[in-house]
Amino acid sequence: MPELVVDRRRPGRGFKHLVGKGEVRRFVESLPNWNQLREGLNAIVLDSGRQNCMGWHRSGVVAICAWEREIQWESCYRDFHESHSAIFAKLDVPVEKKGEQIRVIFTEATARAFQLIHILIHELGHHHDRMTTRSRRQPCRGETYAEAYARRHEEQVITIYRQQFGI
Repeated sequence: MPELVVDRRRPGRGFKHLVGKGEVRRFVESLPNWNQLREGLNAIVLDSGRQNCMGWHRSGVVAICAWEREIQWESCYRDFHESHSAIFAKLDVPVEKKGEQIRVIFTEATARAFQLIHILIHELGHHHDRMTTRSRRQPCRGETYAEAYARRHEEQVITIYRQQFGI
């Protein structure tokens, strides 16, 4: 199997990379199902930042987008918060609610952990979806599958992350 490419693009104006290529490589190589998950994956990209996009996948490629320079989220969408409150709690990310406003108080360390533990694993879930279809050409089960994949592996991945990087 050819070596996995980990590519880093410029973060873009107003964004910065919190995760390095070496960290990505070290993290994924420590995943217990990495040899199976690696099949059909050509690259992991540390991509430029985009509004409302934390990661993406395409055939054979998954990406983590650069984080906004302002690490804390001053205004988190209610639906996003509700569906991610458990991982925020597990990573000790404080959340403040004032009326309709939800503030998520990341640090660089907790945002980095969130990117690897949740965003990257979610995107790898899309890759797993594609690789477990008969044709292996298109993921067919969508966001629900990728999110469930990330949650199903969350505890184990958090343990691995803490061993590798601490929080």
